[in-house]
Amino acid sequence: MADATPSISLRVTAEDFDPGRELARLEGLDGGGIASFTGLVRDDGGLRALRLEHYPAMTQAQIAAVVEEACARWPLLGVTVIHRFGELPVCARIVFVGTASAHRVAALESCAFLIDWLKVSAPFWKQEIRHDGSAGWVEAKGADDARAAIWRQGRLDPI
Repeated sequence: MADATPSISLRVTAEDFDPGRELARLEGLDGGGIASFTGLVRDDGGLRALRLEHYPAMTQAQIAAVVEEACARWPLLGVTVIHRFGELPVCARIVFVGTASAHRVAALESCAFLIDWLKVSAPFWKQEIRHDGSAGWVEAKGADDARAAIWRQGRLDPI
């Protein structure tokens, strides 16, 4: 566990974000390692947009709990989690996770942990909107559950 309380920035927003600005905030914490992940809405052939809906109080609390667990597992100087909601076109930024630590391993592992856990525990409902006008809800994926199970068992997956 880190000696000082980590600097945490957590936002659930409809607004876009600037990954460079978020990384600069983490770099300002004077650590030795920064890790980050920016997720984009990917084109799965015919997808026009992804619509994310959520219940704000539940979403914020669940993401905060995941961040708290990451801070308990690794000696972090800072964490940034941004998750967007609303209708996001293909290639739009959807999520940002950044971690700062004195050492690279803690930064890398905690970033991977946060990404994996956000996939399975952040309560978002996702609907795919296709160019042909059809729409369908996105089901949970077994692969995401399997990655979360690895963390639950305390085993690390190769980064």
